[in-house]
Amino acid sequence: MFENLQERLGKTLKNISGRGRLTEDNIKDTLREVRMAFLEADVALPVVREFVKQVKERAVGVEVTKSLSPGQVFIKIVREELEKAMGEANEELSLNAQPPAVVMVAGLQGAGKTTSVAKLAKFLKERKKKSVLVVSADVYRPAAIKQLETLATEVDVDFFPSDISQKPVDIANAAISHAKKKFIDVVLVDTAGRLHVDSNMMDEIKDLHKAINPIETLFVVDAMTGQDAANTAKAFDEALPLTGVILTKTDGDARGGAALSIRHITGKPIKFMGVGERTDALEPFHPDRIASRILGMGDVLSLIEEVEMKVDKEQAAKVAEKVFKGAGFTLDDFADQLKQMKNMGGMMSMLDKLPGMSNLPDAVKGQMGDKTFIQMEAIISSMTKKERARPEIIKGSRKKRIAAGSGTQVQEINKLLKQFTQMQKMMKKMKGKGGMTKMMRGMKGMLPPGMMGGGGPKF
Repeated sequence: MFENLQERLGKTLKNISGRGRLTEDNIKDTLREVRMAFLEADVALPVVREFVKQVKERAVGVEVTKSLSPGQVFIKIVREELEKAMGEANEELSLNAQPPAVVMVAGLQGAGKTTSVAKLAKFLKERKKKSVLVVSADVYRPAAIKQLETLATEVDVDFFPSDISQKPVDIANAAISHAKKKFIDVVLVDTAGRLHVDSNMMDEIKDLHKAINPIETLFVVDAMTGQDAANTAKAFDEALPLTGVILTKTDGDARGGAALSIRHITGKPIKFMGVGERTDALEPFHPDRIASRILGMGDVLSLIEEVEMKVDKEQAAKVAEKVFKGAGFTLDDFADQLKQMKNMGGMMSMLDKLPGMSNLPDAVKGQMGDKTFIQMEAIISSMTKKERARPEIIKGSRKKRIAAGSGTQVQEINKLLKQFTQMQKMMKKMKGKGGMTKMMRGMKGMLPPGMMGGGGPKF
């Protein structure tokens, strides 16, 4: 997300960051570039105007002229105004109600509403330790009811059955009544979507809202529709008292116009963003962290939270203990580490959150995608137990067999074995004094050419 905006703003702000003195002229030139970057990112025009106006007022004032490093202060102002445009701080779901807390989820067809309900259920169950019941009030699409049932099983939350012969209000009330009897904390009500905003849909959803009086009414919108996402959210907000927005498909949106427009146009906070298809690919929306990402400063806090949540600490501890005891690092251990990275959304998802990684060449980024991980796992899976324990025995004929079994080429087997050998050496360095520093230096050799240059971390 934000790749285009990140690249354009990065070049523009780099030109001004080293200036010893800022004048109205060079501020004006920079803001013209910022304005163009925002418009190309499909940010709504009123948002662009307000943003540029606020930055200009602050930049030509006392704040910058009295500073020893005006260029850095200018970037700080841009960052703070970005945060302000997106809502300044994360706004959590308000679930302080007599159980069950009812959350209604609305949106257009195809925005990812039903999937978002399942992701939200998993988030509440695992991170907030809530018991959750999901129910579909979409009586127009039997497939939507079945889809929610399947997803509820996958994320291990309760599902309340419904069918197309019932009325949405009756379905929701029956689910809430069931939740009360079972002492369930939260009920998530999935509503019918449409291909466009129409009066019949709005009347039905208003009646449903009035009947169940949810504590949260969330609007699900596709980030890839840009500023149209904000306009659609506004139309819904005029019919329903929305409390927040879930922005979906942000992993496929290189522009970021929706994220920067929604708060300004609707006045409602973005509470979550969908960052992939997996049921755990839902993140709380933190404007300050997103502003950092847009400016190429990374989002280390989100990365730490992800590691805390998704890394199998017991498995990691076993590998570390094994290495420290000198038992060695095997291809099985390497495969486990690949799985852990995949659980965190893959290497690119992790690198996106590190400072300076926006400067990576496209050729390098291409080597860090999900496809590479799947291929590496397939190669290791095609090896025998003996080969995984002793990779030095993997020679010509074995390589051909492994390549055939994994649908790859022999050179790809060689590449993986080389990466594994480098990682093995790195693990050995951890054993001695100053092991962590040596290990970090060793990582440099594992990454593709150019990875540690161009603004990436230095060890």
